[in-house]
Amino acid sequence: MKKVFLVAALSLGTMTAFAQEEEAKEVAAVATEMVEEQDGFAEVALEELPEAITAALEVAHPGATISKAYVNEAAQYKLEVTKEDGSTAELYADAEGNWIEM
Repeated sequence: MKKVFLVAALSLGTMTAFAQEEEAKEVAAVATEMVEEQDGFAEVALEELPEAITAALEVAHPGATISKAYVNEAAQYKLEVTKEDGSTAELYADAEGNWIEM
């Protein structure tokens, strides 16, 4: 009888651990979604950036590279840029490559 109670207790403890692990994964997924859509901008692949933006960056900041890019519903792009001197900047542009203040 003691063995039955021991097995039941161990089973309950194991199921509780799995339930907590699943809950933690769900919370992490929601947090990741919130970060990706911060300020109304969603991350976009660098290959999907309009050519006008990359051309405008080369003219305005020669040698700068884009590390991450985001877009909002108004087709405005937020760029995380590393300049040639190693400093970083956050720049905003529209789809035509015009710089905008945000």
